[in-house]
Amino acid sequence: MASIDTVVFDIGNVLIPWDPRWLFRKILATEAEVEQFLSEVDFFHWNEQHDLGQLFADGIADHSQRFPHYQYLFQAYFDRWEESMGVPIEGTIHLARELRAAGYRTLALTNFSAETFPRATQRYAFLLEFEGVLVSGYEKVMKPDPAIYRLLCERYQVTPQRAVFIDDSLKNVQGARQFGMQSVHFQSVDQLVTDLGQLGVQV
Repeated sequence: MASIDTVVFDIGNVLIPWDPRWLFRKILATEAEVEQFLSEVDFFHWNEQHDLGQLFADGIADHSQRFPHYQYLFQAYFDRWEESMGVPIEGTIHLARELRAAGYRTLALTNFSAETFPRATQRYAFLLEFEGVLVSGYEKVMKPDPAIYRLLCERYQVTPQRAVFIDDSLKNVQGARQFGMQSVHFQSVDQLVTDLGQLGVQV
């Protein structure tokens, strides 16, 4: 196994918790209503289209035609998107800094809307500490498509076998492995440190 020189972080739920329920619980009266809305409109698939580059104005207009009674919730998600983000996970932020201090390259690879990502960097300055961040919404391709891992490696001259990718989504982890990168399924900071150590990444 080649020695690791690059560590690639996902952002959502690895560095910053994300759950749209946090916002919708402020608007809808009950948990059942929140879950009904998410299920009825296939919210997570709808949101993925923005991670693939669709403008929110178009996504909101399209889904509002199909679900006019929920138009206000689609609009609220864009207008109040920050309320779907939680307190940053200090353990992984600190780990990324320790890795840089130890001489590892650190990058980020994220499924994220090109419209909300600038809002994230304004709110979470630590995102600017990475050598580079590849954002699906700008590239119009998203994990686990092998094209996005290839693009990351080409753009930043990363050797896949010498990189480890960290993500909370198992399908994205598997996509990175199939591409040829080492990969860790993130579940906790302690588990992440242990798994990186088993790959020879020491801080």
